[in-house]
Amino acid sequence: MPYRRTENVVRRLAEREQTILDAAQSIAAEGGMGAVQIAAVAQRADIAAGTVYRYFPSKTDLIADVISVAAERELAAMRAAADTAPGPLSALAACIATFAARALHERRFAWAVIAEPVDANIDGLRLAFRRRLATELETRIRTALAGDHLPDQDARISAPAIVGALMEGLLGPLAPRVPADPGAVREAVQTITLLALRALGVVDAHARGLVAQCVLP
Repeated sequence: MPYRRTENVVRRLAEREQTILDAAQSIAAEGGMGAVQIAAVAQRADIAAGTVYRYFPSKTDLIADVISVAAERELAAMRAAADTAPGPLSALAACIATFAARALHERRFAWAVIAEPVDANIDGLRLAFRRRLATELETRIRTALAGDHLPDQDARISAPAIVGALMEGLLGPLAPRVPADPGAVREAVQTITLLALRALGVVDAHARGLVAQCVLP
């Protein structure tokens, strides 16, 4: 009779896997993806390196899961913020502001997940994440266009352009270091959100209070 794992065993295995992923994420947040080594992750998770390999056969597999989990978490946060907004433009603003605020909250980790050069095998996952970010924004832009809230434009071009502005303005090597205090973060988020909305054609975004309506995480 084949062995069947009990619920407790399945739960413990899932908890161990999550512990490994949490350790890898904390290391990436401190030193980037290049610092995510199996030995370092095992030490941070307080387990043997061999145990890590049982869950993740290679460092690339581990980093891939870290990126996938982070991508799902960020996209879910953007959707949740947009879905609770009172209208199409507010939803678009909330989507942008949420990404910006969360990226600034964990700037080192966000850069590690989205763009930090590490391994060519990981580039496909990063591209997929950026594509999903653009798709989420494109959906919000199309909804606003359908309601005549934005000037006519090709959302397929506008959306990735906004993703590029967010990445370069907040995370890239040219981005300024934003102090950790809430006031500075809020000002930076408002600046980049207003820039994005104006680029999309909402010239009076500030006067209409679209950014002020956003509940930042």
